This record gives sequence, structure tokens and C-alpha cells, in this order.
Amino acid sequence: MEIPQIIIKIIADIENGGFEAYLVGGCVRDFLLGKEPADWDIATNANPKEIEKIIQITGRETFYENDFWTVGVVCPELDTNTSDRIVEITTYRAETTYSDKRHPDKIMPAKIIEEDLARRDFTVNAMALKISKAKKMTIIDPFCGKKDLKSKIIRAVNNPEDRLNEDALRMLRAVRFSTCLGFKIESKTEEAIRSHSRSLKLISQERIRDELIKIINSNRADQGIEALRIFGLLKYIIPELEEGYEVGQNKHHIYDCYQHNLLSLKYAAEKGFNFNVRMAALLHDIAKPRTKAGNGPDATFYNHETVGARMAKVILERLKFPKKDIQKIVTLVCYHLFYYNVGEVTESSVRRLVRNVGPENIDELLEVRMADRIGSGVPKAEPYKLRHLRYLIDKAAQDPLSVKMLAVNGNDIITTLNIQPGPRVGFILEILLGEVLSDPKKNDKELLSAEVQKLDRLADDVLREMVKKAKNERESLEMKRDEMTKSRYWVT
Repeated sequence: MEIPQIIIKIIADIENGGFEAYLVGGCVRDFLLGKEPADWDIATNANPKEIEKIIQITGRETFYENDFWTVGVVCPELDTNTSDRIVEITTYRAETTYSDKRHPDKIMPAKIIEEDLARRDFTVNAMALKISKAKKMTIIDPFCGKKDLKSKIIRAVNNPEDRLNEDALRMLRAVRFSTCLGFKIESKTEEAIRSHSRSLKLISQERIRDELIKIINSNRADQGIEALRIFGLLKYIIPELEEGYEVGQNKHHIYDCYQHNLLSLKYAAEKGFNFNVRMAALLHDIAKPRTKAGNGPDATFYNHETVGARMAKVILERLKFPKKDIQKIVTLVCYHLFYYNVGEVTESSVRRLVRNVGPENIDELLEVRMADRIGSGVPKAEPYKLRHLRYLIDKAAQDPLSVKMLAVNGNDIITTLNIQPGPRVGFILEILLGEVLSDPKKNDKELLSAEVQKLDRLADDVLREMVKKAKNERESLEMKRDEMTKSRYWVT
């Protein structure tokens, strides 16, 4: 991959202003991995005022609204893969102690890029990339990040105890990088995470939520959640999930509650389902440990879906999720146990399910059910009966072939012909419906009104024969439409 020209130009503008400039952090890591960086970050020995002066001369919009010496530069031409098309340029800095394990007590200017890199969390994020005017690239790597990148290791910069004491969120970041990149956490860093896990209580729920989202959205989401449990972090994020660890289920499940939820999440991640489905898959049986009655193959978990929906709401609110996401996930958890057997459930009950869940949530609900099935150890995610349910949902959503589809109604016919209500009005409507089904363009009020006047000239017995023909054609069309819908879901 190539570095965007706008990034190269910004670096050149800073250097032409008499200062140093390097690409730093995650963008260097991703660039070396051959991945498209989500963000482009630059470090320089220029201070914020000098940065703004240099960039504004080029006509670009800048903003500086923080205490960390970071100037944002708006770059609309950046590729859409970037998060917000903002390039952040930060003055070299060093940091003192972190009394609250969240923010540095004081930041100080650093003289050289190596000092700035020394304050960063992990070696793979503590590299800088120098781009010369000849576009030659040089890696500044004082902590062997490139070696760890090759070995697929997440290692804290210098002493891991110090790094995690500075910012307890780095424990979650270590798990997130390990999960998203498929890397292993180095042993001393891992030990430090275990010994400092309690410090996660000092971190805001919003920051924890943001890291959790990235873990769950990764391809190895289940491994990330399990790492959080192993390192003693999960109990400070979703302790309710740990309640299911080694809690057996019944004859319908071969895994304990915790493993089942994890495997459901694994399937949802492998299939690329969206975040709400993944979170619902993880939480769908969250209440089983609290609702369990009895032991062994005949244990029961009555109302676990209802209790689970309430628990999911508490968890998501605690983690400060947006209300719309909470409502969606809670709905999926609440209805994940819907009952459906071919031949036992009527179309009206299917319509009721769609109405309760919301038509916009049905596909996601079925995805949760598929994840639930695979998490239970069954071989097939979507058996015949789930495909049949999809067919019935689709069928129920289709507009019925009835006279209500017409651009005219019985009152229009009565008014047009100046007649009393009676069977003749129904005959005419049925005939008009047949004509519209054959040619939908005819469903125009003016055209149909003209046709009404023509039909009024015919005797009742002629109209009755025309109605018979129209009804036969409608039934044939309904059968064809139903066959097409069935074939879409491979059902009979």
C-alpha cells in the first residue's frame, strides 16, 4: 500500500517550516502490516501554534481544542477508509506520573522523537516513520517494535508495570490488539495485566465500552472475551457473563452457559453479523445461571429470555451504550427463544411475532437464533424450519391480492354509476382486479372509472362469468407467487 499524497505533503510542509515530522503510532504499525490505517498521526517538534501557522498557510482548516498539544487538520480528500478524514499532528511530549491511572499529571515537551515514543503503550505502537524528500522511508524503532510485529507479540514499552500504572485502559488495549491482530501478549505484559486488573475499576465506562466494541467487532471476538476472563478483566466489565462459567445446562446443550454464549458470539463473528447481533448472541442466555432450577439433563431455565432482557438492559446502560442500540439488543435477547415448528404455527402468529419484534429486527433475530444453535453444538445453523419461517414472514409481508389494491373502491363505483349498493358492485370490483393483475398499469383511477362504465352495460350473468374467470386467474397468480417465495427459501 502507499501513503496518501496529502500525508506526504503535510509532512513536507512541516519540514519546510524548519521542523521535524514523523508518522507515528498505529498508522506505522498498520502500514508495516500492509493494512489500510484507520487514522494518520504525525509527531513533530513544532508547538501547536507553529503547527497551525504552517498548515493554515496552505489554506487547510485546523482546530486545537485539547490539552495534549494535538492539532487536527481537516483533509476531505483522504480515503473513506479513514475514520473521520482528520489528520492529528502532535508536539513531541513526555509525561510524568498518572495518579488516577487515567491521565498524566503533567505533560512536558520532549526534544527528540525517541523521547516521544518512550511514553507509548506497546512496542508495535512505538515506531516512527521518516519520509525524506526523495520519498525514502526510514523506521525509527528504539524498542524493537518491528521485531515484535514480525513475531506477532504485544509487548509493553520498557517496564509493563509502569505502562499499565500510567493508564489502566492499556490492559484492555492489549487484549484488543491481541484479538484484532491475532498476536500473543508477551508473558511479562500478561503478568502485569493480571496483577493490575483491579485498576480497571478506575476507568470510565465510556472508554471501556469503546474498547469492548472493537473486541466484539473483530473476527476473533470470542477469543477476546475469553482473554478478558483469563486476565481477570471481564469481572469488571460484564461480571454477569462470568456467572455462567462452568454452570451446566441440560440435555439440549453440550456446553456450559459461558461456553455456549462464547461459541454463539464466535459464529456471529465468523459470519460477519453486525455488532448488535454479536452482542445479543453473547448476552442471549445471560440469565440462565440465575433462573436455573434442578441439575443434570432435565434442568430448566424458565423465563430466562425475559430476565435476560432485563439484565442486558442493565449491562448496556452501565456501559453507556446509545439508547437505540440498547433497545435493539434487548429486543433480540427478549425474543431469541421464539417458538416455531412447521405446521404448528399459523400465519397470524408469525405476523404477531413480526409485530412484537419489529419488521426491521426480524433478520437480526434469525441471525441470533442461528448463532444460538451453533453455540449449542448442533451442526446446522439454519434448518428447514427456520427457512420455512423466513418463507412465512416473507409471505405475510406481501400485499394480499384483493380489491383493496385497486385505485377505486365500492363507493367510487356507486357514485360513478349512481346505483345502490349490491352484488353488482362486487362483481365489477372483482373483474377490475383481474384486469389490474394482468396489467398493473391499468390501476389508475381515471382508466378504471372508464372501465366501470363499460362493465355497467353488461348483464349480471355475463358479469358473473367474468368474475369466475378473474377469480381463477387470481388463484393461479397467488399460487405462482407462493411457489416463487417458497423456492427462495428452499421449502416445500
